[in-house]
Order: sequence, then structure tokens, then C-alpha cells
Amino acid sequence: QVQLVESGGGLVQPGGSLRLSCVASGTIFSIRNMGWYRQTPGKQRELVAAQATGGKPSYADSVKGRFTISRDNAKNTVYLHMNSMKPEDTAVYYCNVVDGELDGEYSYWGQGTQVTVSS
Repeated sequence: QVQLVESGGGLVQPGGSLRLSCVASGTIFSIRNMGWYRQTPGKQRELVAAQATGGKPSYADSVKGRFTISRDNAKNTVYLHMNSMKPEDTAVYYCNVVDGELDGEYSYWGQGTQVTVSS
């Protein structure tokens, strides 16, 4: 089992910045992918950014040029640097990790952290 703990959410004004962090712990075999998703009430959870181990990051079109995903593999940590934030970025942000275990790949989710962009 992999546990994910997120931090860094909060209230920010339009145009401001936030950094989210997610630390993976527990029985980790081989992390294949780390990413961030977000969800607003009544909508499906959507991919914000993700990066496979050894791969290039990918981003939703709505955040390209504003958000940056980064990883510290030694610390099993993934970050989401959010700049030039907009009210439409308001959502609960979830960390996701895909771990390659003995009997297949497993996807794990964090508890979510609220991000609110408002003046």
C-alpha cells in the first residue's frame, strides 16, 4: 500500500501563485507515474499535469505555460507549481501515483487539497 499526503492548498488572489506538494510513503515498489488532477462540484476529475518516471511532463491545455510539475524521486515527492492563477483554477486538487507492483500496476490517490482563487 502507498499512502499519499498532500499539502500547499489554500486561498490565492487571481494572478498569484501556489505550490502543491505530495509525498508518497509506505510499501513502494517502482513508481511509474506521478500526477495531479482536479475536480469541481458536479464535474468529473480531470488531469492537470503528470510525469512518467523518466518521461516528459504533460499538461492540460488550460494550464500550459502557467503550471509546472516537478518530481524529487529520491523523496518520492511530486510538486505542482501554479502561477498566474485564475478563478477557474479553483478546485480540489488530488495527487495520483501509479506504482508498479509484483502483480500489476496500482493507482493511488491523495485525500485532496482545496485551492481557491478569488479576490
